[in-house]
Amino acid sequence: MKWIELADGVFARRYVELDQTLGLVVGGQRCLVVDTGTDEVHGAEFADAIREITALPWTVVITHAHWDHFLGTRPFLPAPVWAHPRCGATMTADAHEQVASWAGKYADAGKPELAERLRRAELVLPDHEVADRAEVDLGGRTVVLAHLGRGHTDHDVVAHVPDAAVVFAGDLVEQGAPPSIGSDAHPLEWPATLDAVVDLGARTVVPGHGGPVDAGFVRGQRAELAVVAGLLDGVRSGTLTVEDALARSPYPAAATRPALERARVA
Repeated sequence: MKWIELADGVFARRYVELDQTLGLVVGGQRCLVVDTGTDEVHGAEFADAIREITALPWTVVITHAHWDHFLGTRPFLPAPVWAHPRCGATMTADAHEQVASWAGKYADAGKPELAERLRRAELVLPDHEVADRAEVDLGGRTVVLAHLGRGHTDHDVVAHVPDAAVVFAGDLVEQGAPPSIGSDAHPLEWPATLDAVVDLGARTVVPGHGGPVDAGFVRGQRAELAVVAGLLDGVRSGTLTVEDALARSPYPAAATRPALERARVA
């Protein structure tokens, strides 16, 4: 784990597990925490690391409702917790299943401690909503929270720090691995949402997993996802088989096949 200073008072913290990246924005009166990690042990470590940088009270934003981004929230309470309205609903509906699935994976991989940490984590729901856009005043610095469209999920929220030209993009952007096109993703709309990310004009974009990137990287990932969207359309219409589409995908078969199979039966 390590801190990366992206601009004055703007930091990313990298973790080996899941190659995850969390965020911190420090203002004059408070700070903003971008995602809280995989479980309460992870969240507590992140909170302690933040306290080495600033003692200011914190506000939390959850970029989307996948367990590795929100199950570390308890150590940050009491604090306002922002997210898209559908994020809280998805947490309520899916958190138990996500925990069971990933705890099983960790147990099977010989990591029982991580499995148990997941099972013990308490679900903390957001209490502030970002339907489209909200501004969080940190004191002399404003962070814009925005839902720019559907992509990795139907409720992705980015945190834009205009004065530092930094955007925390959650899992709308991934570096070091293909984007995760899960069953709750919207790959046909994802390219347009990345256009909106680029249009913010940030010099630095922080993925939910992987290292910070620039706008050129995001444009490249947008182009790859546009190819995938075209392949999905082809499979859905019957003009391409799944195997033909896999051969044309910019991503490995394991990353693309589930989405193509869903398109085939849609």
